[in-house]
Amino acid sequence: MQVSIATTAEDHRIARLAAFAIGLSVAEAVIPSPLPGVKPGLANIVTLVVLQQLGLRAAVWVSLLRVVAGSLILGTFLSPSFVLSLSGALVSLAVLAALHFLPTAWFGPVTFSIAAAYAHIAGQLAVVYLWLMPHVGLLYFVPVFAAAALLFGTVNGLAAARLLEDGGVP
Repeated sequence: MQVSIATTAEDHRIARLAAFAIGLSVAEAVIPSPLPGVKPGLANIVTLVVLQQLGLRAAVWVSLLRVVAGSLILGTFLSPSFVLSLSGALVSLAVLAALHFLPTAWFGPVTFSIAAAYAHIAGQLAVVYLWLMPHVGLLYFVPVFAAAALLFGTVNGLAAARLLEDGGVP
């Protein structure tokens, strides 16, 4: 018995966008970080644009494909780094799903990006506390991570807004 699975043009588009996000994640992995775990999250720009252009379902696919395939390429699949990345992605996707239904006149890519960045770091810190380092001393890092989330969330949101103004991604 032969089973054929047909793919759609949307499937191909999501795959291209996920590949672009994966490329950004891999490129970002070689950028030195002043503090472990602090990264600009450039691939999140793609997720934000996909959310606005193609909807929540496509954004979830792009984000999760990026996390899994990026970890396979970088050799971190099923490592603590992968678990932290996945937890941050899942929490930020949950926040984006909630925000996606708010009026676009008041909430746009910058707001979404900042909220997703805070959610991402909150998800990661929760996993670190519950699994890797259950110590209240972890709270000393919260202001640094919150500042990084605000900075990178703003920059990525502005980049996503600019891309959307220019017609988004093909």
